[in-house]
Amino acid sequence: MRILLFGANGQVGTELRAIDWGEDTELVALGRQQSDLLVSGNAGRVIDKEQSDLVINASAYTAVDKAESEPDLALAINARAPGEMADACSKQGIPLIHISTDYVFDGSKQGPYVEDDPVVPLGAYGRSKETGERAVREALGSHIILRTSWVFSAHGQNFVKTMLRLGAERDELGIIDDQRGCPTAAAHIAQVIAAITRQILEGKCIPWGTYHYCGTGETTWFGFACAIFEAAGSYIESPPNVKPISTDDFPLPAKRPANSVLECRKIETAFGLRLPTWRDGLANVIDQLYGNP
Repeated sequence: MRILLFGANGQVGTELRAIDWGEDTELVALGRQQSDLLVSGNAGRVIDKEQSDLVINASAYTAVDKAESEPDLALAINARAPGEMADACSKQGIPLIHISTDYVFDGSKQGPYVEDDPVVPLGAYGRSKETGERAVREALGSHIILRTSWVFSAHGQNFVKTMLRLGAERDELGIIDDQRGCPTAAAHIAQVIAAITRQILEGKCIPWGTYHYCGTGETTWFGFACAIFEAAGSYIESPPNVKPISTDDFPLPAKRPANSVLECRKIETAFGLRLPTWRDGLANVIDQLYGNP
């Protein structure tokens, strides 16, 4: 079996490359140098050339604030390219797994978001991801759209690494405490994608569609920051004082949803998965960053 991976050098892509796929499965991993998704038609041409059995799209424009001034770039990578992938997959009769985001919601719901809740993105990044979802659905029936949230890992740019860097530079950090969500380890996302991929390649009956996946348990950015410094406590001599602040205290170009909590029971039931907690993922990342550099 041959799997084609876009976004090989991102957080999830890096974790997918680390998975043992077995001797009978080849993972063809593509970064920007191998396939520049800003070039119209590139994604489709690569899929036509590689002749794979399944495509995973882990590529994304994720600069949430920068997207407000670069909406066309965000749309090219997050919407046009996935649409091209889905169209090429449809012509070849192969499935596509595509990663999306909690930012397709506006955060006004009181409880966790389910897959069928109305999408109302607040900013250019969320709009580009929602447009990409629609493009995939319209072009290809055999798709899995995986919405996830607050992704972190030992590599790339993410909240965990930012907190540890700022904590080493400052005595006090003010962290937003009125936005709720579910942190998600990139390694756990990769494991879920691998599990679904294996079921697809084994020929099992797949309930195609949109699914939510994130680390179990919800928190705020403030709560997440506190957990980060607690988990890294044995490696840090003098952690900073972390204080809660409101969104209004820290204005940013892009508006974020106040509630990003995702309900994940659908994916557990459909694929027989057991979802780990985000704290387990955090402990593993801290160990990678400090214990096994």
